[in-house]
This record gives sequence, C-alpha cells and structure tokens, in this order.
Amino acid sequence: MSDVTLTIDGQLTIVPQGATILQAARRLDKQIPTVCYHPHFTPPSLCRVCVVEVENARVLAPACSRIVENGMRVQTDSARVQRARKGLLEMLDSAVDLSDAPEIQAYANAYGAEPARYGAQIKRRAFPLFDDNPFYIRDYTKCIMCWRCVQACGEDAQYTFAIHRAGRGFDAHIATFENVPLPESTCVYCGNCVQACPSGALKPRREYWLEHGLDLKELARVSQLERREKSGDAK
Repeated sequence: MSDVTLTIDGQLTIVPQGATILQAARRLDKQIPTVCYHPHFTPPSLCRVCVVEVENARVLAPACSRIVENGMRVQTDSARVQRARKGLLEMLDSAVDLSDAPEIQAYANAYGAEPARYGAQIKRRAFPLFDDNPFYIRDYTKCIMCWRCVQACGEDAQYTFAIHRAGRGFDAHIATFENVPLPESTCVYCGNCVQACPSGALKPRREYWLEHGLDLKELARVSQLERREKSGDAK
C-alpha cells in the first residue's frame, strides 16, 4: 500500500493510504475537536464539529471520515472552520442539556459559543428519565445523538442490538425496539454503551443516586425488590 503526501496547516506529512484527515492531523499533534467520533467505532460523521477546510473544496469536510489524497492541502482551524464549529456548538448547547458533558462545554468555551443568542423561544429536547433496570439510568434529555451507544451495542462491539435510532429530525432519539423497558430488550448489561456515552445521558445507577444525594441503602433495597419481582415473574 502506497503512502499519501499532504499538507496540514502548512506542514507536510506522509501517511498510509486510507488514513483520514483526523488521523493524519493527530500524527502532527494537531488537535481537532470531535464529539461523535470514537476511535473504536465506525466514524458516523454526525456532529460535524471536526470539520476542516480542504483547498478547492466547496464545503467543509468531516476530518473523522474524509480520506486523505495526494497533494491535499488542509486547514484545521481557519476562520471559516472556527465559525462553523462555533455555530454547531451553539445549536447543540441551545437544544441539549450539556451539564454532564465537560469536554463539549470546553469546546464551546474555546470557540466562544453563545447558545443564548438564539433566544428564550428555542425548543429544547426533553424526554422522560428511564430508571427501568438495576444498572444504569437513561436520561435522553442529555443525549446529543452521537450514536456511540448504538454502535457499541451493535456491530461495532457487542452485537446485541438492544437499542437503535428512532424518530426523525428534531424528535430523533435513542430507544429500545418497540420502546420496551430495557429488561425486556436484548440488553445483556455489558456496559459498553455507558462507557461510550460522552454526554451523561447514560449513567451508572449508583453514580446517579450519589449525585442526587439519595440513600444508597434505599437503592440496595429497591434493587433487591426488583430482583425478587423478576424472579417471581420467572416462576
């Protein structure tokens, strides 16, 4: 396999054919922000926060999935790129609760994102809190629709396919098939989805109780009752 030569922010670099702009940039210690990207999953190219400017290209390119080409000239932090990232982060922050997403908050601060400029009339995503299993809480009000949990549950990792994408447009969300409670789905409680979540939408149940000052002894009691009820159903 031949190598590819390209220029990133004025620096010449050589990378293997098939590499992405993001991989090439990281070889040069260039820090391109990413939200939906995970190194162990197929790049979904959803958030577009990683966009970069490719010379002579009409639109900005997602660095996580755009394959490098010989002679390509890339700018990772041009004024156009900065404006795009700022706008994307503003829209995300205006619609989603990012209180448990410190990395995304740091990006927003770095690019001077001001979600309040959209006004108080902006619609925010709101979903019920799902506390339907002994292991973790699902708070999709904090979900940024990065699909990492779906990828972790599906063919990129676990092959369980307990959760998937549902709805369209602004109402798109993550759900179990037929919206059944998680214990009735094919979930095996591997925890891969929780580890992959970057926004706090999925959180271990014990951690959630601690954060909200709830009594862990009560959590143990509730968990015991749930196990008994499940055992009784099985009988």
